[in-house]
Amino acid sequence: MDLAVVDLSRLQFALTALYHFLFVPLTLGLSFMLVIMESIYVMTRRPIWRTITRFWGVLFGINFALGVATGITMEFQFGMNWSYYSHYVGDIFGAPLAIEGLMAFFMEATFVGLMFFGWDKLKPSAHLFVTFMVALGTNLSALWILIANGWMQNPVGAAFNPDTMRMEVTDFMAVLFNPVAQAKFVHTVSAGYVCASVFVLGVSAFYLLRGKHVGFAKRSMTVASAFGLAASLSVVVLGDQSGYALTDNQKMKLAALEAMWHTEPAPADLTLIGIPSMKDRETHYGVHIPWVMGLIATRTIDKPVAGIFELVATAQDRIESGVVAYDALQTVKANPQDMAARAVFETHRRDLGYALLLKRHVADPRQASPELIQKTAWETVPNVPALFWSFRIMAGIGMFLIAFFATAFVLCSVRMHETKWFLRIAVLAIPLPWIAIEFGWILAEFGRQPWAVDGVLPTFLGASSLTVPQLWATIVGFTLLYGALAVVEVRLMLFAIKKGPFHEQETFGETDPQQPDPRPLAPAVA
Repeated sequence: MDLAVVDLSRLQFALTALYHFLFVPLTLGLSFMLVIMESIYVMTRRPIWRTITRFWGVLFGINFALGVATGITMEFQFGMNWSYYSHYVGDIFGAPLAIEGLMAFFMEATFVGLMFFGWDKLKPSAHLFVTFMVALGTNLSALWILIANGWMQNPVGAAFNPDTMRMEVTDFMAVLFNPVAQAKFVHTVSAGYVCASVFVLGVSAFYLLRGKHVGFAKRSMTVASAFGLAASLSVVVLGDQSGYALTDNQKMKLAALEAMWHTEPAPADLTLIGIPSMKDRETHYGVHIPWVMGLIATRTIDKPVAGIFELVATAQDRIESGVVAYDALQTVKANPQDMAARAVFETHRRDLGYALLLKRHVADPRQASPELIQKTAWETVPNVPALFWSFRIMAGIGMFLIAFFATAFVLCSVRMHETKWFLRIAVLAIPLPWIAIEFGWILAEFGRQPWAVDGVLPTFLGASSLTVPQLWATIVGFTLLYGALAVVEVRLMLFAIKKGPFHEQETFGETDPQQPDPRPLAPAVA
């Protein structure tokens, strides 16, 4: 495989994934914020809450449409750019994606139209149910996609079949309840809730700074501050759970993001900041916090945390074991009835993927020298500086947002919504959750390298047989198309925000609390 093709295929998928993930968090968070806002409307029958729900629903709809358009493109890439990956692990990886399309996406597609155009056709309680189903479908989509991604990080419930030369499902329930997938799901959706809360709070602050739609903005700000505070606290708790999951399932990623070159004796220290060097294989000027890493990674103070050097030594042993498995597999291919070779393969099967790492350098892993095996073992170390700083940027923004929402909650509680200095910070803070989320994605996916499926399939073996010009053409095409869509997205969002929530001139009078609003808004997206 031409490594330029592999690198360009990775670049293309990274660009489309990073772009797609600009829309996903806001969709996840806004969907349930709409449920909260509409629930208040159903309970109080105050028209202002209907208007609030519909306004944020318009912004949700714009974002939802772009998220769907970019997400479909990503799934096509598995067949176009990663055909051998799809062949090798498609039986496992494809199942959650198929369920996501049949269950969650169809649910979203069915109810989203009713949500937008059913205001005048459905009773308030029925419309609230529709909004809830849209939110549920949106979050179920994230669940199934992250189950698929979690399997790539921790491939449980599957085994290599020497007769078909593919990975096959052995326990679907293990795939479904994969601890890495569950940790990724709750951490990702809570980050989406934070993202939406910052967005709602920032737009509300913009209105208050300009003295427009004050009642609307104060109510929206109150909901966002409470929802955001709960979500930001949950991100930290669930992120800690993700770190604990790495201890058992992705030790190399944990060691790399902490730039932990040598095994930390108990109780392990956390490196707060430093300058990791891949060349020197050490972290310069490190500032350490005692005991914290041990508590995060092992939940104890009497267990060590494995470092990169120790994990590389383990990888070297697994490569050597994998070569034995590879040799036995070749014998089984030549003579499927050779039970002795099958027995040897069964003994070493879990390390077959490590032998495949050698194919980057030699066609037949059995020809690899001890020096090449040692060199390849070090290739299992991801880019330590990239992971180290990605994690710290993400975590630093997360800590800031907790303080940000705590301040917002206090100000809203004492009815000091129009505190100017905080409103300015709220507007400036709008991009922060997206920055943290994108770095979190980089941390998750970069940290898995050099694996497409951790310990099973190296990334460079999964790519399609494309040419460099073909890949550059599609990368340029996607960049131009997505750039145009980004302009459309931002302009539509800004246009909706500029029009404001009251552009339909809805009349707010006293209404019978037992009756629906007598003057409903026309569909805001008309």
